[in-house]
Amino acid sequence: MLPRRPLAWLAWVFRGPPGPRGACAPGAAGSWGRRVGPLPRRGCCTAPGTPEVPLTQERYPVRRLPFSTVSEQDLAAFERIVPGGGVTDPEALRAPNVDWLRTLRGCSKVLLRPRTSEEVSSILRYCHERNLAVNPQGGNTGMVGGSVPVFDEIILSTALMNRVLSFHSVSGILVCQAGCILEELSRYVEERDFIMPLDLGAKGSCHIGGNVATNAGGLRFLRYGSLHGTVLGLEVVLADGTVLDCLTSLRKDNTGYDLKQLFIGSEGTLGVITAVSILCPPKPRAVNVAFLGCPGFAEVLQTFSTCKGMLGEILSAFEFMDAECMQLVGRHLHLASPVQESPFYVLIETSGSNAGHDAEKLGSFLEHALGSGLVTDGTMATDQRKVKMLWALRERITEALSRDGYVYKYDVSLPVERLYDIVTDLRARLGPHTKHVVGYGHLGDGNLHLNVTAEAFSPSLLGALEPHVYEWTARQQGSVSAEHGVGFRKRDVLGYSKPHEALKLMQQLKALLDPKGILNPYKTLPSQA
Repeated sequence: MLPRRPLAWLAWVFRGPPGPRGACAPGAAGSWGRRVGPLPRRGCCTAPGTPEVPLTQERYPVRRLPFSTVSEQDLAAFERIVPGGGVTDPEALRAPNVDWLRTLRGCSKVLLRPRTSEEVSSILRYCHERNLAVNPQGGNTGMVGGSVPVFDEIILSTALMNRVLSFHSVSGILVCQAGCILEELSRYVEERDFIMPLDLGAKGSCHIGGNVATNAGGLRFLRYGSLHGTVLGLEVVLADGTVLDCLTSLRKDNTGYDLKQLFIGSEGTLGVITAVSILCPPKPRAVNVAFLGCPGFAEVLQTFSTCKGMLGEILSAFEFMDAECMQLVGRHLHLASPVQESPFYVLIETSGSNAGHDAEKLGSFLEHALGSGLVTDGTMATDQRKVKMLWALRERITEALSRDGYVYKYDVSLPVERLYDIVTDLRARLGPHTKHVVGYGHLGDGNLHLNVTAEAFSPSLLGALEPHVYEWTARQQGSVSAEHGVGFRKRDVLGYSKPHEALKLMQQLKALLDPKGILNPYKTLPSQA
């Protein structure tokens, strides 16, 4: 239990510190048969003997569209465009053909790794003329199958487009290529006393271009908002090879349509993002993290309301997770919770410029939360190492779930007062047919990550989940995709969140910008609108 003296709160307690975060990147790729280095991939290594992922085309009712197939002449043309930048080795292509959740698998025979937007332009111009389908791919950390082929689409990887082009130390505006890894960008700007406006559990593998293409939310959304606000400009290559240079670094530009917004969240279906201009906030001088136990979800909601009122401008994150999440993190990753067992947990982060001021505000809040019974136990950290340990408990839940069995994942937006009701509903609905039904996410954004684990994929279990989850979400006027995107998995459920007129307009925009439909086919838009 926490002591009921506010000053004692500030002497944070740690019981059983979590282990180090880790990720393995399997494999190396061959350039037309030669070895050329690793293909980045988030998460843990696949254990030897793991069953091969079934082909997407065999598991799902999807038909190949009438695109051309890659020929020897095409490979020769690609070698001229990107000398040494092609991968055809079947073993090296295994990883980029499979999504991170290991539930979808394409059968692409070639992966291209350009270094410049000019090379991307030449590739797409050629593919447009030959009617070859293209699958843009960043770090391949997506959750909805948007970054892997469905059939034999050419994989266009941004892995070698990883240069920082400029950074302005006064404005905090960063301009970089799309293949820069988020964690490396974070280190780059932090050395210059700024931070990236987004932070994700996949930061060690995901690319900034993929983040923008999926409009990733993440852990800093509460404080810094959406990429629709922080991205200032984009360079995008269209399906026919046209380079659209909207890479402005202006905070204000009210001249005509804001075209970059079309490509933020378009998941590579309208164009390939090759460079990004993004506004980075100043690096906070004081960061505090509190990890608290709450006796119920009603207390989680009250804690959030109290937190907003008492912490105000320094509140930068408010995450929640249920007891089963913490049990799985402990069982599979051997990370120990620093507070006594509770039905719910919240992680609160504050970021500010005055350590004394922030500590006083946080101490007052914690005293109030404890005294009013909103919180039953907790710990607090200001030391960077301990802050990372606490964040690991939240960030690595996805990894723990992946080790528990087959995972059915849902990423929904709901009114905060109804955020956890669907977890309770599914536990009653599914009963003993699952291993775990868990809920966690960004309470401050109304974003629930709903996960169901089972021993293996089951069509009957999927039938019990879908469309029930989407219908339930629609009844609450929620969104079937809060931050993970639509990809392959959710393209036919957009109607639960968007009216027919909106879907029709999306199809028209797709036809205008990609009339042959070669960019990331079978993704994002419904098969019939």
